[in-house]
Amino acid sequence: MASIAADKKMRKINSTLTEEILTKAFRLLCTAKAMTELYEKNKEVTAKYVHATSRGHEAIQLALGLQLLPQDYLSAYYRDDSILLGIGMKPYELMLQLLGKRDDPFSGGRTYYCHPSLKRDDMPKIPMQSSATGMQAIPTTGIAMGVQYREKTGMDDVNRKEKPVVVCSLGDASITEGEVAEAFQMAVLKKLPILYLVQDNEWDISANAKEVRAQDAAEYARGFKGLEVRSINGSDFVKSYETIKEVLELIRKERRPFLIHARVPLLNHHTSGVRKEWYRDDLEEAMRRDPYPMLRNQMIAAGFDEKELNELETEAKQTVSEHYAEAMKAENPKPEDLFLHDFAPTPVTEEKGVRAPAGKEPTVMVDSALFAIRELMAKHPECLLYGQDVGGRLGGVFREAATLAQQFGDNRVFNTPIMEAFIIGSTVGMSAAGLKPIVEVQFADYIWPGLNQLFTEVSRSCYLSNGKWPVSCIIRVPIGAYGSGGPYHSSSVESVVANIRGVKIAYPSTGADLKGLIKAAYYDPNPVVIFEHKGLYWSKIKGTEEARTIEPDEDYIIPFGKARMVQEAETFTDKTTLTVITYGMGVYWARSASKKFQGRVEIVDLRTLNPLDEEAILASVNKHNRCIVLTEEPGNNSFAQALAGRISEKCFANLDAPVRIIGSENLPAIPLNSVLEATMLPNAEKVAVVMEELLSY
Repeated sequence: MASIAADKKMRKINSTLTEEILTKAFRLLCTAKAMTELYEKNKEVTAKYVHATSRGHEAIQLALGLQLLPQDYLSAYYRDDSILLGIGMKPYELMLQLLGKRDDPFSGGRTYYCHPSLKRDDMPKIPMQSSATGMQAIPTTGIAMGVQYREKTGMDDVNRKEKPVVVCSLGDASITEGEVAEAFQMAVLKKLPILYLVQDNEWDISANAKEVRAQDAAEYARGFKGLEVRSINGSDFVKSYETIKEVLELIRKERRPFLIHARVPLLNHHTSGVRKEWYRDDLEEAMRRDPYPMLRNQMIAAGFDEKELNELETEAKQTVSEHYAEAMKAENPKPEDLFLHDFAPTPVTEEKGVRAPAGKEPTVMVDSALFAIRELMAKHPECLLYGQDVGGRLGGVFREAATLAQQFGDNRVFNTPIMEAFIIGSTVGMSAAGLKPIVEVQFADYIWPGLNQLFTEVSRSCYLSNGKWPVSCIIRVPIGAYGSGGPYHSSSVESVVANIRGVKIAYPSTGADLKGLIKAAYYDPNPVVIFEHKGLYWSKIKGTEEARTIEPDEDYIIPFGKARMVQEAETFTDKTTLTVITYGMGVYWARSASKKFQGRVEIVDLRTLNPLDEEAILASVNKHNRCIVLTEEPGNNSFAQALAGRISEKCFANLDAPVRIIGSENLPAIPLNSVLEATMLPNAEKVAVVMEELLSY
């Protein structure tokens, strides 16, 4: 009896790595290995949709997955199926995504294998994962920033024993991405509770580390002061588990960032479509670092019987085979499923509140925005504002955030570094953490570095997570030409943003509309970009006085997709009339130009570009049979041109003249010189000329 007890006592490596943990790890490692082998054996079926597996990476991934808690957040990249097994996912569930099935728990058959999104009470939370390498670093760091904010503001219990940790899994090749540097910078600047797990197999696709990297992730990360680094052999489950345990405990207690750099072999193809035998010359050496025999030998040394391990492996293969057969029989998506979850439903469906309360004086447009955000922040502790220069010293370069930091504190209103990608992409994580970020891009000209995040992460999250993770955020963007701002402070960019599906867009032309749309955007669970024309902020440009409005009451709200009738045309028996469909500064050019044609010009202000009030547009065009679409952007290939095409198609039978587009000259940039700027842009005189031509057509 004493001998048996001694054998039983041996069946662990140390006090951390117990028999239960080792047995579970080995079974799951065999499961992941069997999945890879089954996929390869059935590649004629499984390679229909591209996939990658964790073969060679299993030990470090399981060491992490087995230690994460339900309150944690995880970003698992496209080779991380062993992490998913470690947190409790079944092979069957992963295979549903592999085969693009309707019941795929992550995306409903919309995206690739091992692109998880998960929102279960008993597992770590996984917001939508894209394929763009390295792009997950910013949204995931945004989660950590949200977790920290909740703790600092008392929204979460700071005394809970096991505080949440945020984990961002990355491949070493992705560390060369500039957006990863932005994430690291914010993690150390804010001392965020995040672990970056970097798996280094020394390959991009066919490019080897020696030809494309000056240093590995561990060496690179040490340049970020405050980012503590561990570098380990990721094939060694024992070392991986111990290191991750130590680091997770430190993050839970000390709330600061870490990076673990794990060296691992890539034993399978880069993806099913890029096969290892095409370009690899290191496969023999890589096989010598296989984590499977290493863990097996460690367990035998710890007292496990080989027969028992063989039985575990046989059971794993059997389970994988059974789950694959079951997944093959699962239902495919239905055609109508395609149209679900582009947006989460919004509760704002009708105009409410008082637009122009009695006894008030008109307010400049920029203050209407300030007042709207102030009311929201006073009412909602989850509301916060950040961006470049919006903090207490300046309150925004247009003073659009003036006094907010003083009123609500530096935790809720704060400056960011010059990082447009982080500003936009972090909203994904902040939203996932249950917050409502209002962020600001200082000028529309500088939105370009953030478009990668807006397109890849923000806009697709709701759709590709099958509705689980809509990104609830407001992105404010001052836009347009004003006061000889020159080529880098004057651009209009709405056509580019309008081509990013999954984002709502507002472009108000009055203070009342700006306040009402900010309120609607706040209560909308989807991402909203609000373009705010700098030339309308203070109504200093002649003809824009009507942008200055009486401030609506606190309850005033305007639903997206409802245009505003700026002025109606009269009904004549002997005169032609026309309608101008426009937005932003175009409203005032049209208003001024229409004075020459008393009663003959209707003006419709779109207010929102997505969704569009198509009903109001078509009704106005069909009523007057002539239409101008007026924009500040250059007309070629623009949103305005696309809208004109839609009008031409749907109103063709009633049109008495071609739909005309008026926009800026089709040139690369708006010049600094005021004469050149005026020549470039539309104005009331130019619009009046086209009105005359169209009314006489």
